[in-house]
Amino acid sequence: LVEIVLFIVDSGCSKHMTGNLKLLINFVEKFLGTVKFGNDQIAPILGYGDLVQGDVTIKRVFYVEGLNHNLFSVGQFCDADLEVAFRKSMCFIRDLKGNDLLIGSRGTDLYLITL
Repeated sequence: LVEIVLFIVDSGCSKHMTGNLKLLINFVEKFLGTVKFGNDQIAPILGYGDLVQGDVTIKRVFYVEGLNHNLFSVGQFCDADLEVAFRKSMCFIRDLKGNDLLIGSRGTDLYLITL
């Protein structure tokens, strides 16, 4: 059984987030406050861990209890000296040498990265 995991590339999200604890390794259980979503729902941030996909490790992904979507933060990628580029139908997360680390596609209104 292969599980397909989708991440929304979100420019309004301050941190990478998931509601699926199974995706994270090196998990640090620590209450880090709460997050408020666009629908005014509030959920607790219960810790963080690393997400590994092949050769790519994404550090400090917050675990948010009850979050139904996985979110990649454009700002957090940029703070890690990575480039986030958007095109008409695709998006790219690149290192400073221009190597594509992650590639996503555009859905109806969102850019999605499949892991």
